[in-house]
Amino acid sequence: MRTFKSVFGAIGLLVPVLYCGGLLYYFLDLSGSVHEAWSIGLGPTVVGLGAVGLLFCIPLLMKIVRISARPGSPGASGTDGPARDDENGFDADAAIARYMAQRSAEGANAPMAHNAGRPTGRPGFGRKIR
Repeated sequence: MRTFKSVFGAIGLLVPVLYCGGLLYYFLDLSGSVHEAWSIGLGPTVVGLGAVGLLFCIPLLMKIVRISARPGSPGASGTDGPARDDENGFDADAAIARYMAQRSAEGANAPMAHNAGRPTGRPGFGRKIR
């Protein structure tokens, strides 16, 4: 799925490049040459379209390099999602178990100071009990 998204993104980046290139071709074909384009006043337009087209080429080239440099997808090598977690050494179940054990240990060790039957460490909502 990620490959299709990248390819469609590259096609989307190709549209403005082709549009500017098409206009550049049209104006140069209309005048016949670059020299005639300058003489009839289309010189700044041709230069501007060329510059804008080149600026649109930068993200397109970056996207193409990212697509070609990206390693294969994890599903293509025959591994599933949980196997990918083992590669980086992170186990979500163990992290949750450590958090729950630490939370229960802190709750058991915390002293409960009472003030009129209500623990002082807990915030309360509503009316204040005196």
